[in-house]
Amino acid sequence: MLSALDLARRIEAGELTPRAVVDMCAEAIAAREKEVHAFVVLDLVAARRAAENPKLPSTPLRGLSVGFKDIFDTADFPTQYGSPIYAGFQPRADAAAVALTRRAGGIVIGKTVTTEFATMVPAVTRNPHNLAHTPGGSSSGSCAAIAAGMLPIAFGSQTAGSVIRPAAFCGIAGFKPSYRLIPTAGVKDVAWHLDTAGVFGAGVADVAFITAAVTGRDLRVDRAPPAPPRIALVRSHLWPQASPAMQNALESAARGAVAAGAKVVDVTLPPIFEEAYAAQIVIQEYETLLARTFEYDRHRDQLGKQLREALDAATAITADAYDAARRTAKRARQVLADTMADHDVILTPSAPGAAPHGLGSTGNPMFNRLWTLMGTPCVNVPGLYEGDLPLGIQIVGRFGRDRAALEAALFVERAIARK
Repeated sequence: MLSALDLARRIEAGELTPRAVVDMCAEAIAAREKEVHAFVVLDLVAARRAAENPKLPSTPLRGLSVGFKDIFDTADFPTQYGSPIYAGFQPRADAAAVALTRRAGGIVIGKTVTTEFATMVPAVTRNPHNLAHTPGGSSSGSCAAIAAGMLPIAFGSQTAGSVIRPAAFCGIAGFKPSYRLIPTAGVKDVAWHLDTAGVFGAGVADVAFITAAVTGRDLRVDRAPPAPPRIALVRSHLWPQASPAMQNALESAARGAVAAGAKVVDVTLPPIFEEAYAAQIVIQEYETLLARTFEYDRHRDQLGKQLREALDAATAITADAYDAARRTAKRARQVLADTMADHDVILTPSAPGAAPHGLGSTGNPMFNRLWTLMGTPCVNVPGLYEGDLPLGIQIVGRFGRDRAALEAALFVERAIARK
């Protein structure tokens, strides 16, 4: 994989150029794209031309190559949202996150595959670790491109688990910041009270560096060793549905963190979080139906069968049920703040297990739904495996405490590496 932070340092030191990074990406794309299918569209010619700008090495991103999930509008690439309804659609403007990335010195070389309208409908992308397995979704292409060494930086989005889960399946770092830390203007809505833009990189320090560069916030965690965090080990009511390998991985990560100096305490979540889990599903399904009103009413025959049936089922959700779910979410966020009063972060699974076999499903987001609803920063920490397939564990921070979450994730990542 290509480390964004390492490449940026080498460019800053004059050992590497942005053009050389584009060439690295192009070489990996030539070697693996035909089997992985991470991209919807590429423009390496334009990327090489842009990389010749002499000002790039002094920008925050140093002229590194970037890919965006194909629900982010781009003025110079088609944006098709994973749907034939928008085949060839060309936005007039960049999404805010795209524009900010360009301003920070990122070179957008292409758009990465998304599932249909960033829902649970599988796409064509394959897992670079084992092509017979899903890379997860809906940020399928972004994760696969990082894992296959085709990009050092990629952006995705999460409504239920579309950053953390595919990052776990692909063995990379994924960062879902606090809700709306990265602006979502110009990103196709799935469920607007949940949608969160996120980033992918080779490791935790990489996603921290990327997010810091794009947002202008002090989020980098590579300049000093992270302090030992106070960790709440949370298994939740879904713990029995985690695979034995995932359960062992979480326990192993907790032991490694303790050995490295962290304080780890078992915490049982109050019952309201089971209610909040169910509320997330109601909110997502209700808002997804509303967000797809135009497509559902005018182009229903062009929607995939799975999405069409999901939207049909969502018509049964009443406004009263939706409003009640929103109230449950608000209460749960208040309880979470109290629950975490004596802890810096939560340690919990990123997914039920390794990436499922086959491309008929993107996997289950059960271990992500609650934290997306809470709006908290989440980091997939890579480094654990079941055979040739990665297993991801998740660090969940307090809302607005994104740097603390990233520091704790880096601490756990290094603890895992020492085991």
